[in-house]
Amino acid sequence: MAVASMGVLSDLELKDLFGEGRIASSNALDADQIQPASLDLRLGETAYRVRASFLTGAHRSVEAVLREPGMELHRMDLSQGGAVLETGCVYLVPLMETVDLPEDVSGRANPKSSTGRIDVFTRLVTDYGKAFDDIPAGYRGPLWLEISPRTFSILVRPGDRLAQLRLRRGKPQNTSEIIVSIDMDMPDGQPVGWRAKHHAGLIDLKKIAGHEVADFWEPLFPHKGRLVLNPEDFYILASREAVEVPLQQAAEMAPIAPELGEFRAHYAGFFDPGFGTNAGGSRAVLEVRSRDVPFILEHGQPVAKLIYEDMSAPPSAPYGGKTSNYQGQGLKLSKHFA
Repeated sequence: MAVASMGVLSDLELKDLFGEGRIASSNALDADQIQPASLDLRLGETAYRVRASFLTGAHRSVEAVLREPGMELHRMDLSQGGAVLETGCVYLVPLMETVDLPEDVSGRANPKSSTGRIDVFTRLVTDYGKAFDDIPAGYRGPLWLEISPRTFSILVRPGDRLAQLRLRRGKPQNTSEIIVSIDMDMPDGQPVGWRAKHHAGLIDLKKIAGHEVADFWEPLFPHKGRLVLNPEDFYILASREAVEVPLQQAAEMAPIAPELGEFRAHYAGFFDPGFGTNAGGSRAVLEVRSRDVPFILEHGQPVAKLIYEDMSAPPSAPYGGKTSNYQGQGLKLSKHFA
């Protein structure tokens, strides 16, 4: 019997896990739910507004924590036309997908690109979990998504896909990293970024290209090649470098390293094999928030690290097909905007 290769699992291997019952769902899979190196996760039918974010710890399930006095503040049925998740609140939603992972397969979750670009903070929660977004090897049980809209309130329904899951066999294989810097030199008077407007309207996740940019964003133009970030404002910026992910590798944008500045770049971290391999390449779009003090960004300033690791096998369908919204992108808002 052949020994299974180590590394990030491809779309074909994810399909095999579904066939073996290692990944299951309460609903049939969407046609485009399996990505080249990740699986989109779908919201279930109930949202719980909770008092605060939490980790279950080694001895509790998520449901056990929700039953604790004062933890659940409100329960919403998403199946009757959806529900609004408001800014400044923390919600917990069971996902349609559950897992029964092999002993050598672990998982890691991240917000989808479109989720991060509207400043919706998500984290995967498991039973008996010691860390957000991580699924230990051999885990068997339900998956929950913590959702906290930061700038815009959102209308969600069952089946909406705010996060994605990447599975890995064994430990990270042959990792390498590059530094990504900021672009403050757009041509022909084009903005170098966008700043989210406070007190904007509601974003309906089902309305693709259905929201006017001017209602939610203001364009940014640098002064002498620099921008001053206001504390806690939310910005969309672009990398100076074109990013390319070979078919034999997957990549993740890591949270900002402390030595690179007092801000966080990029909530949504997965880059699938084939990203940026089109003619002309693709920029990395960065979701940026200054932490506690105003912070100056200048052209070419390092802002994040992109970490590459080997796939266990190349995907059958690389990133860039009909359902890829961001192949060939420059500075681009989420798919929800016209």
